[in-house]
Amino acid sequence: MIIDLRSDTVTRPTKAMLEAMFAAEVGDDVFQDDPTVNALEAKSAALFGYESALYCPSGTMTNQIAIKVHTTPGDEVICDALSHIYLYEGGGMMSNSLVSATLLTGDYGRINAEQVRDSIKADDIHAPISRLVSLENTVNKGGGCYYDLAEIQQIKGVCEAHGLSLHLDGARLFNALVETGERPDQYGQVFDSISICLSKGLGAPVGSLLLGTKDFIKKARRVRKRFGGGWRQAGYLAAAGIYALDHHVDRLKEDHQRAKTIEGIVRRVPEVIDVLPVYTNIVIFQLAEGLLATDYVQKLNEKGIRCAPFGKDKVRMVTHLDFNDDHLTELEKRLV
Repeated sequence: MIIDLRSDTVTRPTKAMLEAMFAAEVGDDVFQDDPTVNALEAKSAALFGYESALYCPSGTMTNQIAIKVHTTPGDEVICDALSHIYLYEGGGMMSNSLVSATLLTGDYGRINAEQVRDSIKADDIHAPISRLVSLENTVNKGGGCYYDLAEIQQIKGVCEAHGLSLHLDGARLFNALVETGERPDQYGQVFDSISICLSKGLGAPVGSLLLGTKDFIKKARRVRKRFGGGWRQAGYLAAAGIYALDHHVDRLKEDHQRAKTIEGIVRRVPEVIDVLPVYTNIVIFQLAEGLLATDYVQKLNEKGIRCAPFGKDKVRMVTHLDFNDDHLTELEKRLV
């Protein structure tokens, strides 16, 4: 038995999801006449209370499109130093949008309104123009922790007072929503744009969505084309996204419960000296001094456990749709 905890992106479509994909009605999405893509975009926009949505291959693309639409070259994006848009998107916002970043040190990747207010640049020719604030929820590098909506609303107030846009990298937003009980439309009321991923916790094979106003998405569609992100009979993939939204949201709680169990297991492992608080489906633990994450990950790989180095001395495990209780039992046997 291979136990694959590298990411929640390693899942494969369920039988029912595959049946939905094979049954999809398709067209040409570049001409905007793929009915299944159109249905997915309309469904996701309505869920969050937005006017429109754009289906894209990846969350990196949706984030990068959003940054491009919200900014002009020379502007500044304010985000946490642990942000995915800064660390894991290939330097995209600097390369694609020609913007700089002001990096804040938040609470496990969560910044607050005071930090944002203090970081906004004055109107000075020596400084970039502060144009966009980007939050991440849940925070990947923060061990899957999530924001308090009230704090986000305070950040929104700062943005409105200073004329800044607010974007959400919501790759794992549904993981946060099932824990907090908050509604998607509450997030739509706060953010100028949201990126949501279908191929992580929701288990679709491909795809992310960018949500916003009609005008914003019209501009985003042009940027997607420029980035090479236009696709044709994408409805086969979009059908998986619709199925995921209909059937795989509530079950995220199961992933979270198994992640909490893994937290308890790894705390008993001699090589582990600390574990970040586990909020959702991500477990990040720190190894004892002198141990390298790359070496430890290789050691676990030889035991049939796949996970990811997450820094020099940290390792990440992520629970997901294809990790069940049998895997959990076997993981404990092999680790402890």
